[in-house]
Amino acid sequence: MRTRLLPLLIVLMAAVLLALGIPLAVSVAAAQQQKVVVDRIDDTAFFAALAQFVNAPPEPPGRRLETLSRELDSYYDVYGIRVGVFYADGTSMSHAPAEWFLPQEGEVRDAFDEALLSRRSDDPEQVWPWQDKQLVVASPVIRDGDVVAAVVTDSPTGQMRSRILYGWLVIAAGETAAMLLAVGAALRLTGWVLRPVRVLDATTHEIATGRLKSRVAVASGPPELRRLARSFNEMVDHVEDVLEQQRAFVADASHQLRNPLAALLLRIELLALELPEGNKEIASVQTEGKRLARVLDDLLDLALAEHAEADLQLADIGALTAERVAAWAPTAEAKGVRLVGNCPATTAWADPVTLSSALDAVIDNALKFTPEGECVEVTVASNGGTSTIAVVDRGPGLTDEELTRVGDRFWRSGRHQNVKGSGLGLSITRALLAAAGGSIAYEHHEPHGLKVTLTVPRNGPTA
Repeated sequence: MRTRLLPLLIVLMAAVLLALGIPLAVSVAAAQQQKVVVDRIDDTAFFAALAQFVNAPPEPPGRRLETLSRELDSYYDVYGIRVGVFYADGTSMSHAPAEWFLPQEGEVRDAFDEALLSRRSDDPEQVWPWQDKQLVVASPVIRDGDVVAAVVTDSPTGQMRSRILYGWLVIAAGETAAMLLAVGAALRLTGWVLRPVRVLDATTHEIATGRLKSRVAVASGPPELRRLARSFNEMVDHVEDVLEQQRAFVADASHQLRNPLAALLLRIELLALELPEGNKEIASVQTEGKRLARVLDDLLDLALAEHAEADLQLADIGALTAERVAAWAPTAEAKGVRLVGNCPATTAWADPVTLSSALDAVIDNALKFTPEGECVEVTVASNGGTSTIAVVDRGPGLTDEELTRVGDRFWRSGRHQNVKGSGLGLSITRALLAAAGGSIAYEHHEPHGLKVTLTVPRNGPTA
């Protein structure tokens, strides 16, 4: 979530800084050029004042023309700016340098023509740092109300463009510093806002995997998220209380019913002694009584499995599986089924007792549904952060619809109603594995049969 929120904040802040920085950069460039233009206007006004009293042809030039020429030459020598005073017909009154004359067209000519209209030339277009252009300013020379000549300055813009570029670099440095500061603030802000969300997400995952004692620490973050954390803790407390009541009810009911049921089965046995041997009704009653006893035992096991906390330790899954395969080998042999184990040494974090119980339930289930002469394979493997125990049988398998329901409490396939069982074995297995951070999965095995995979983590529990 932070990777999505942080770029959004950075883009917004960058847009704001650009919206402020671009007009500021344009303003700096305009201010630098306006400063140069004002200087050129003052210079042309000064030269126009000198040229105003220079004798016009055919009168002979006087000392005023010499003064004007000296000023123009000195101006060019000091500043490197070409300057000239030209009569209305384009002939030169005086100019510097000596090889520079009024061109017939171009920006200089346009400014000169504007000045002949008795007004200063328009402000030049903005010159940007990447444009090697001249800055032309022209002012009219007016005598007795008539425009007799025009002063034209043609200024290089190298220094001005350097100052603009320097100003832009200062702005860019300021924008970069502001952006870095904004990114730092965004990191702190997103961390402050999302830290409670990450804690809530981690706690939710822990609760989803069966660790109902986990709670969210209400310590930091916005008030709304702190209130959400408190509400979440209250909800988990309520759910835990409800689940605890359900477990206690199932355990107590199973435990309390066992004694009356045992007494009832004993009376049925005594009653059977007084009835003729082979009575079908009493045999059916005994069968149902034993089945009810198994259901009560499985309910109690399920309640204990869901309530107990796993004693996790680093165990050799291969050795543990090989031991269970060896323990079930006589049962498989008696049924005419080959039980094959491929159990290389591999370590994982598990509760050996609960994993053994889960493996017993799965192997027992596989042997029940595998016909005589077929094989049940048990394979141990490791894959990255998990270790797996796959139990594959060659029985009739399950349909796609049945696969979605296998493991539900009391569910049994309609095709297997005659097979002994309560429908709780796989539910107990799932509860045992979940308590230790593991899982169980079911899939088809070709050409027929069922593959059950037990998965346990190889990484140790986090604090």
